[in-house]
Amino acid sequence: MVRAMNSLQLALIMITLFCAQPLLAAGENEEDSDSKEFPGRTLYPEISVIELDELYRRLEEVIVVDVRSAYEYETLRIKGAINVPLSSKTFVSRMRQLRMSDPRPIVAYCNGKTCMKSYKAARTCAVNKIDNVHSYDAGIMDWARTYPEHAELLGKSPVDPKKLISKKEFKKHLLSPDAYGEHVANSSAIVLDVRDRFQREALSIFVGRERRAYLDDKKKLDNFIEKAMREGKTLLVHDAAGKQVQWLQYYLEDKGLKSYYFMDGGVAAYYDQMKLEFGKN
Repeated sequence: MVRAMNSLQLALIMITLFCAQPLLAAGENEEDSDSKEFPGRTLYPEISVIELDELYRRLEEVIVVDVRSAYEYETLRIKGAINVPLSSKTFVSRMRQLRMSDPRPIVAYCNGKTCMKSYKAARTCAVNKIDNVHSYDAGIMDWARTYPEHAELLGKSPVDPKKLISKKEFKKHLLSPDAYGEHVANSSAIVLDVRDRFQREALSIFVGRERRAYLDDKKKLDNFIEKAMREGKTLLVHDAAGKQVQWLQYYLEDKGLKSYYFMDGGVAAYYDQMKLEFGKN
């Protein structure tokens, strides 16, 4: 009887293990999927992460902090979020003040799943003894698509999901540094350098052709946009590394400009291309 019971128990154990294997594999696949979709979770395992739906449920219980640039924040943001740019020299002091004035959990966010700023912001806070800071790492795009009534696009809410620009649509307006340079040389397009004061270092790459405008100077930007539309000209825009123009596109579309292009990779890519050409000679 004891042997029979042992055999039966062994059989049950084997069945349990057999059934559990797909579940274990599913769990492993889920972890692998997370690490691919959210690479920052592997790079910053010590950072507490809050998921998209959880943030929505707890929106009134937390302080939401947008750690991107002011320009990105002004373009598209979570409604009610506070802007404290990670790049700011006052980031730590402002976050410390925020923590001292409000005991609620702080949730930092940036652009999307491959953006590391929300993790870096949470880690910077931890290093500086600012506690209870978490990362919402799905980013602003997923938030605006899923909860458009709790997002703002160019100061307007709710956000129309149809107005969110896809990567495919953005790429339609990209020119390689070579193609961009040829367009500058062989057309009457208006060429606009939107790098900030620190990125420019007083260097122009299209001397005599390009004009300058800071992204936060809406009046000057509007003048160039209106000129391009009035004269039927194409607007060519380059930034430092091809990142800022992604957000400028929303403004150009909102203004109704149809003919515009950006330099793929910005001035950094232009210099890389020059180095390659010089290296061949």
